[in-house]
Amino acid sequence: MPLKIAFQMDPIEHVDIKADSSFRLAEEAQARGHELFYYTPDRLVLEEGQVRARGRRMTVRRIEGDHVTLGEMETIALSDVDVVWLRQDPPFDMGYITTTHVLEFLPASTLVVNDPFWVRNYPEKLLVLRFEGLTPPTMIARDLDSLRAFKEAHGDIILKPLYGNGGAGVFKLPRDDRNLTSLHELFTSINREPLIAQKFLADVSAGDKRIILVDGAPVGAINRVPAEGETRSNMHVGGRPEKIALTDRDREICAAIGPLLREKGQVFVGIDVIGRYLTEINVTSPTGIQELERFDGVNVAEKIWQAIEARCADRT
Repeated sequence: MPLKIAFQMDPIEHVDIKADSSFRLAEEAQARGHELFYYTPDRLVLEEGQVRARGRRMTVRRIEGDHVTLGEMETIALSDVDVVWLRQDPPFDMGYITTTHVLEFLPASTLVVNDPFWVRNYPEKLLVLRFEGLTPPTMIARDLDSLRAFKEAHGDIILKPLYGNGGAGVFKLPRDDRNLTSLHELFTSINREPLIAQKFLADVSAGDKRIILVDGAPVGAINRVPAEGETRSNMHVGGRPEKIALTDRDREICAAIGPLLREKGQVFVGIDVIGRYLTEINVTSPTGIQELERFDGVNVAEKIWQAIEARCADRT
């Protein structure tokens, strides 16, 4: 049965159609006969308990430079659509958080993916800390003395913004590095948020594995290898994607976190694993679909839509 789908995302005109996961999700939905509507987060409206969006009907195609056709601007009630995709990129700031509150006003008949309540309450660098024994030593703190003590205890550490993304603002501080105080001054002058400090994992030189889970079950992984001279493996900063298989440890991690993700409506999730350790659980706007599809030949977007269609059928 065709569904009405609304994508809340950043401007689709500028996406890389060879890599963007939102584009791939829209492409697969269209192939399955679903109707597409697109709007940017700034055009989301809540008035007298009703959620509306000002956007355009959308058709996509895999042609570089001509990948989308948009209809006339119109305003629709999001309660009239079957699925709303929460797909704008971080930063996970108050603007992002506000959209999760607004989308919660939608009736149960409209499925929001991923569930906005738990997207808001399970930010990626915090949710991971609920799984003791799977993660490396980690501290969430703004207090400089506490961060110094953590560094003294663990030697080489990674310091990064708690709500950052794409590898921005990530620093490796070796045991003898003297920049912790300066970095603390820099970060605390920008915002009032805590920082995250994590024991440096030397295994990152072999890659940072992105594992994609659909409705709590792993469907595959890609390995992201840092560029020469770089600590960060994010593809935004030059990380190289490679084909890789899931290990027994990867499956153990997924088995531990999968039931919670499924229960909380996190249909499309990307987790990061370095060596034997889980470092992030990405629920806000995961990526990696197209790379995994190219390496493994598995239609990940199809699996995601099958899970969504099953959830929609359960609601009727």
